[in-house]
Amino acid sequence: MEEAKEREKLTLVTRKSCFGLPTSCPNCLSVYAYLKFSNTLFDLDFNLINPDSDQIPYVEYGTYVAYNNEKGGVIRSLIEDGFVDLDSQVRGIPEWISAKAMVDSWLADAIIYELWVGSDGTSAHKIYYSDLPWPLGKILYLKQVHVVKQILGITKENAERREEEIYRNANDAFSALSTRLGEQAYFFDNRPTSLDAVLVGHALFTLYALPETSVLRSKLLEHDNLVRYTEKYKSELVDSSTPSSGTQSQCDPSSSVPRRPSQWSSKPKSKPKREKTEEEKKFRRRAKYFLVTQLVAVLVFLSLLGGSDDAELELDEDDDSVDYD
Repeated sequence: MEEAKEREKLTLVTRKSCFGLPTSCPNCLSVYAYLKFSNTLFDLDFNLINPDSDQIPYVEYGTYVAYNNEKGGVIRSLIEDGFVDLDSQVRGIPEWISAKAMVDSWLADAIIYELWVGSDGTSAHKIYYSDLPWPLGKILYLKQVHVVKQILGITKENAERREEEIYRNANDAFSALSTRLGEQAYFFDNRPTSLDAVLVGHALFTLYALPETSVLRSKLLEHDNLVRYTEKYKSELVDSSTPSSGTQSQCDPSSSVPRRPSQWSSKPKSKPKREKTEEEKKFRRRAKYFLVTQLVAVLVFLSLLGGSDDAELELDEDDDSVDYD
């Protein structure tokens, strides 16, 4: 068994790379950071067939698979199943438990709110639907907006109040985390834990994938030590890794989000010519099957939604949350 482990590496399957990041979703980035912090060898692969699947990210090791939507997520599965545990020394510390809960709830809620409800949907489109035909991508986007509103408990009547609560909680979380971190390298015990991994994933996504108009991004930028912390681990965990053809950004370089000139300025890069990757070739071969299955799912969803009295997907003129053409 030990020899098999030496020969075989984990494979982390994520959504495609984008925005200068190895993968373009906060949960994927958190698992990526967790494996990097633990010095676990792994291959990075992309699922381009079902970009909106809640199983992503997932980890494969032989016949073992840990999915995002099972057992509390990939990181918890890796801990409970004995692969790698960074939390063994801090799991009983009340302050660590509270900090982890803030990141898993308040910051996670704020990110999905901005991605799907509190913005024009541009970032979500680039991450999830840019490879799909426009009508299908638009329908799947509207479907996900409806799902996120249900998750966050948002209705037309309480939309403003919920927005205020979400941003207030996120601001309180950033303030508490900033105070706890100070100028330390890690939050607890002078070593990385899953708290560091999850926050790094969320912060990288907030700084690099959300637009400059993002309220959440502006609140994070108010805490210089959290920004330095994020940039430090982007440099160590992401930029220092030797890129392979499979980890190159799969978004148009023009989609990169401008950064603060004092720290993140960079010269614009011309769009390079490149050959299609194996993932893209595989995607094209399986595109017809994917489109058919997704279209069936959408039709079923719309038929169920049409029979609901409280459906919130009203495509009226005042619903500017879906007008991002």
